[in-house]
Amino acid sequence: MKTKSVKAYGTDSAEADLKQFNIDRREVTSKDVEIDILFCGVCHSDLHFARNDWGMTQYPVVPGHEIVGRVINTGEGVSKYKKGDLVAVGCLVDSCRTCNNCKADLEQYCSGGWVGTYGGYDKHLDTNTHGGYSETIVVDEDFVLSVPENLDLAGIAPVLCAGITTWSPLRHWNVGKNSKVAVVGLGGLGHMAIKLAHALGAQVTLFSRSTNKIEDAKALGADQVIISTDETQMESVMNNFDVIIDTVPYAHDLNPYVGTLATNGTLVVVGYLGPLDPMLVTVPMIMGRKAIAGSLIGGIAETQELLDFCGKHQIISDVEVIKMQDINKAYERMLKSDVKYRFVIDMKSLKE
Repeated sequence: MKTKSVKAYGTDSAEADLKQFNIDRREVTSKDVEIDILFCGVCHSDLHFARNDWGMTQYPVVPGHEIVGRVINTGEGVSKYKKGDLVAVGCLVDSCRTCNNCKADLEQYCSGGWVGTYGGYDKHLDTNTHGGYSETIVVDEDFVLSVPENLDLAGIAPVLCAGITTWSPLRHWNVGKNSKVAVVGLGGLGHMAIKLAHALGAQVTLFSRSTNKIEDAKALGADQVIISTDETQMESVMNNFDVIIDTVPYAHDLNPYVGTLATNGTLVVVGYLGPLDPMLVTVPMIMGRKAIAGSLIGGIAETQELLDFCGKHQIISDVEVIKMQDINKAYERMLKSDVKYRFVIDMKSLKE
């Protein structure tokens, strides 16, 4: 297969900083769309993958799965997009397309294993897929998304991961007017959860350990903030919430939040992958038919629904735009939670 070399930023070991090097992108096949990348969001997953925190990284790796750009070339069989279209690519670039989940527009749960935008298996080049920290990307049209032209392009990038990760459970658990939703954690995911739940018409509460988040949360659309370390405040919201979106990315105690669920309520974990510590106490779950669930990004149709919703309601992420050359500093700041609320790379800096 014909390829062409493009500039990218990545790393060839867990200990090394990201640096510039060249990667091969395939020439477009019949159903492919070639995209000039304008902005790419910086996700915690990028950092974890680059540093092999999950023990599955194959090097070299080029991160980035919050991609916004314009179409510069299409294969002869492409019908959905044309040159100049504003498009996006999220966490998925392929799936088996034949399993029950794929047929139900749930590619994120593909039984055959979905293909990640980076770190997946590229069947065309027989190598790893490489992500959006690069000049261009080539993706099958079925995994490319349309972006509303009325939105700030940098602000839309994190919607492709932080946005869909919170939108999917809000939709699955039928959040709408009169729903009572709580969000645990005010970071990249949490701030999007508040914006989206508010736009869906829900009453929105932020759980936080810090009083200095109150003003920010209300500006984003929260109706109230409950300090989770304050027993009196926690008592005031017992048996209250229909859905809780837990975005905290490390092990923490879920038990205090279970008690605040209404009968039939569900706490959805979207931020943390791993064993729970401390263990769950099942008494309030059994006595109130309360559930703890997990949720992973969203399928292509659901992500397109989200982008259209964001266009209609003028919703974007709050971001800090950086140059590609500053990615290692950004990673260090991410580890200190020193960003409100997402870094986004202006990819023209890579082309300089």
